[in-house]
Amino acid sequence: MRKLATIGAVLLWSTIASAQDRTITVASTTSTEQSGLFGHLLPLFAKAEGIGVKVVAVGTGQALDIGRRGDADVVFVHDRPAEDKFMSEGQGVKRFDVMYNDFVIVGPKSDAAQISGSKDVVEALRKIATAKAPFISRGDKSGTHAAELRLWKEAGVDLSAGKDTWYREIGQGMGPALNMASSWNAYLLSDRGTWLSFKNRGELAILTEGDKRLFNQYGVMLVNPEKHPNVKAKEGQAFIDWLISPQGQDAIAGYKVGGEQLFFPNASH
Repeated sequence: MRKLATIGAVLLWSTIASAQDRTITVASTTSTEQSGLFGHLLPLFAKAEGIGVKVVAVGTGQALDIGRRGDADVVFVHDRPAEDKFMSEGQGVKRFDVMYNDFVIVGPKSDAAQISGSKDVVEALRKIATAKAPFISRGDKSGTHAAELRLWKEAGVDLSAGKDTWYREIGQGMGPALNMASSWNAYLLSDRGTWLSFKNRGELAILTEGDKRLFNQYGVMLVNPEKHPNVKAKEGQAFIDWLISPQGQDAIAGYKVGGEQLFFPNASH
């Protein structure tokens, strides 16, 4: 079994009765695990293909680094610039679109920054900065964190001036970030899937949504076995093929929380 030295990795196991060598490791984002999507998908995949999946759920940046070390067979992430870099380095075999959802800004219903109902995410961030309203950042080099930083840059906000006052980086996943925002009545950027699965909302609500800049695409890649001969290429590719197949795409579309669909399949062949 590979040694994975990533601190705070969350492990989700899907076990099947077949031989242990029919198990792959997938490095993925916290949103796919914390939203409950993998809990829905992996038993279906195991039943269809007879392959078990061990998920290491971390931020996208860490997931890609696990792939770079050859400590995963597949990476399933959501930061296209980072994914393209991974591919340009020859670390992946081929990238496939799998599904999408979107990001939202959540915050306290009291809404000191007065962004409720706005569809302009950049203007909403400017208002949060101007009001010096508490904002929680994952600060973990995840896909969500990367998207957040791109939006702050577009808003022209110098975050260094607000760090450790109104702007706080916590270096943790989406679930802990939402819990902290709920505790502090703070704003944050969340993927919609994790938000819909989140129960400890307190006074938080979605305040800004619908901007095209909040689009959130997920991609999947087989780690290159030419660079890492220990990669289980056949089994890993079987997982990818299932995800982008009509069966896998239907399974993604069928995952709902409270009647709401969390992810929208958009694989192309």
